[in-house]
Amino acid sequence: MYEIRKHKSDIRKQYLERRTALSAEARAARDEKIRKNILASAAYRYADVLLLYYPIKAEVNVLPIMEAALASGKKVAFPRCHAEDHSMTFHYISCAADFEEGSFGIKEPLATLPIFESADVKDKNALCIVPAVVYDRRGYRVGYGGGYYDRFFGKFRPASIGVVYEEFILRNVPHGRFDISVDVVVSERGIYACK
Repeated sequence: MYEIRKHKSDIRKQYLERRTALSAEARAARDEKIRKNILASAAYRYADVLLLYYPIKAEVNVLPIMEAALASGKKVAFPRCHAEDHSMTFHYISCAADFEEGSFGIKEPLATLPIFESADVKDKNALCIVPAVVYDRRGYRVGYGGGYYDRFFGKFRPASIGVVYEEFILRNVPHGRFDISVDVVVSERGIYACK
């Protein structure tokens, strides 16, 4: 287990530096292509509820997807992180003003907003867009090391899309038995179904 953590830590450091080194213009152009790929996907089209993230550290900017989803009548929720147990709850938002400064300096939905529950989607489709530093073609990821998404997916498993730039899709990402893969990885070059 220590070797996996160390390997992930090395990958995280290397690829965060590479991602940060990309120009703002290059990232913006890639982000736009990734968003178009997501918005054109069947997973997005059939989703009634979108679970998004607020981008930090040069992550793919998915906020325009929030705007498109709200405009088309979909429900949208963002995570609040709970550092004491490394869990997160998603809260429904209705506009860009529904955020405050939260854990780790990340914008989070106001705590007073309604919480997304898996029972909310019994007759609906939920789609979770998952950030990462890198992915592999099997859908495994290296994030920031907190395990928040793995814990969330351990309790509820919606359809999931990982977003990342093409050069950050590796041949293999080290993973342990509690790491959960996404269903699909989307880059600026296309959509990859994971096995």
